[in-house]
Formats: sequence, structure tokens, C-alpha cells
Amino acid sequence: MNKAELLEQLKYSSSKCICVVTKENKLKQLFCPIKVTVLSSVGELIMGQDVWVEEIKVTVNLTTVFVIKGKAYYYHHFNIEVDSY
Repeated sequence: MNKAELLEQLKYSSSKCICVVTKENKLKQLFCPIKVTVLSSVGELIMGQDVWVEEIKVTVNLTTVFVIKGKAYYYHHFNIEVDSY
């Protein structure tokens, strides 16, 4: 993906919200801060710990990254409990 294509994709995204699909197959928009549970220990975060996502970013490969306590982590290390929103 070149720079122009990346910029085109990013103009439709926000660092303060994310859209998720619920168990009932409904689309729901969540706004930061978002509470997530750590699925596998990474960095300073411990498996099972509940933490707050401050911002949502995207890498140049369009992989979602959560900013937690000022540090970036790939989204797949976390679970969003949608039912709590």
C-alpha cells in the first residue's frame, strides 16, 4: 500500500473510537477510554488484567494498535467486553 492509499483509508478512521460486532451480530461504536482484558501477557501488562485503551491507532499495514498507558500494543492481545457498554 502506498502513502496515498494509506491516507485515503485513514481519513475514515478515528483514534478515539472503534466499531465492533456484538455476539448478537450488531455493529456497536465504542469511544475511548475503552476497558479491555489482557489475553496474553505483553510488555508491562499481565494476562487477566483489565486496562483502559486511551487511543486506537493503525500501523502502515492497517493493523489495529491500542495505546495503553502511553504504549502501543497490537489489538490481538486484548478482549473487549462489549456487553459492559
